[in-house]
Amino acid sequence: MIFEGLAEKLQNTLGKLKGKGKLNEKDVNDAMREVKLALLEADVNFKVVKQFVEKVKERAIGQEVMESLTPGQHVIKIVNEELTNLMGNVQSKINFSSRPPTVIMLVGLQGAGKTTTAGKLGGYLKKQGKKPLLVACDIYRPAAIKQLKVVGEQLGIPVFELGDQKSPVDIAREGLEKSKIDGNDVLIIDTAGRLHIDTELMDELVNIKQSIRPHEILLVIDSMTGQDAVNVAESFNSALGIDGVILTKLDGDTRGGAALSVKAVTQKPIKFAGIGEKLDELEPFYPDRIASRILGMGDILGLIEKAQANIDEKKAKELEQRIRKQQFTFEDFLEQLEQVKKLGPLNKILEMMPGMGQMKQLKDIDFDDKEIVKVQAIIQSMTRQERNDPDILNASRKKRIARGSGTSVQEVNRLLKQFEQTKKMMKKFAGMEKSFKKGRQCKVSFLLA
Repeated sequence: MIFEGLAEKLQNTLGKLKGKGKLNEKDVNDAMREVKLALLEADVNFKVVKQFVEKVKERAIGQEVMESLTPGQHVIKIVNEELTNLMGNVQSKINFSSRPPTVIMLVGLQGAGKTTTAGKLGGYLKKQGKKPLLVACDIYRPAAIKQLKVVGEQLGIPVFELGDQKSPVDIAREGLEKSKIDGNDVLIIDTAGRLHIDTELMDELVNIKQSIRPHEILLVIDSMTGQDAVNVAESFNSALGIDGVILTKLDGDTRGGAALSVKAVTQKPIKFAGIGEKLDELEPFYPDRIASRILGMGDILGLIEKAQANIDEKKAKELEQRIRKQQFTFEDFLEQLEQVKKLGPLNKILEMMPGMGQMKQLKDIDFDDKEIVKVQAIIQSMTRQERNDPDILNASRKKRIARGSGTSVQEVNRLLKQFEQTKKMMKKFAGMEKSFKKGRQCKVSFLLA
């Protein structure tokens, strides 16, 4: 889970305030002391932590409580708002040029994931209707050019490269001319990095900047570096004047130090976050949604967007009608598994649901996506008649299905039991819906796993 360590500590600390009818100054001070420790342990910059806690305390003690909230809820609301402000308040978008191409220059240390991020960003912009061109300006790292070409090929995005004989400045300049000739409206420059910040690296980047005058200079930072990310951001911003940050490996960051510090220290927005290894796992950075997830409030908007982008609305409506008529079969079950897989890993989906992070029983469950593949194999090993009427599954049929799916009879029986429980649950929902008064509608949506 993103920021799992920090999220758990903050949720536990603020959870103690929820049940209290009244809060005095001591209650707030005690809670803020724990919040301060949690943030420091998460590798958040000390000055940022100090300012954050002071702001929350000032607002929590000095403001009147809204009638609709308890004092504890009021403090949580303030923490949520201040966390959001800390990370930039609103989503910061790329500033596209009115005269294409928009030139985006990616910079950062070696190992931060610039090359992969260049491809991911190109893929994201391609989905937005843009026509990107990737430019390979990292002529020092072995296989960097080849890596960018492979990524570009997988995404269907052209890559401009001149090998490692020409200077990065010349490659960038010629790449810009190439984009104008071919009608590419976005140019993404993949620059070289070093294992540490040095004068040679910065001089080269400054020369590229002066040569092509990029509209956006985005710093790519490994979010798992925590406190070091702030130092890196300050150095690059001082030398180049960056326009924003892309955080990589956010899905593996249990602390949150980089995300909660970079914007506050550099005053430069976090524009995107890498949330996985796949080439489509780059998302716009929404400070309010991240703050909500840290505090266990989920990210319903993000979940809705994923569903809208990946789930077939027509099929969903057809399934709803079948559920109403209590005609749910293994064919429908298989279809729903396919829809759920499109949303991404199950543990990431659950993170976006309010309260799921606080459910301890869920933490002991291994949401292995291989289990979905196993379930699919079992269902696909059934005949159409068996999928529509599981009651005919006798011992010999179960053995055949187990052999065909590479599973055991016990696993087949377990799936049958789960399916029956799902049908009962749906029957109950259908009954609940019928009991509603005339004229009142109740729409029930299901995501089955």
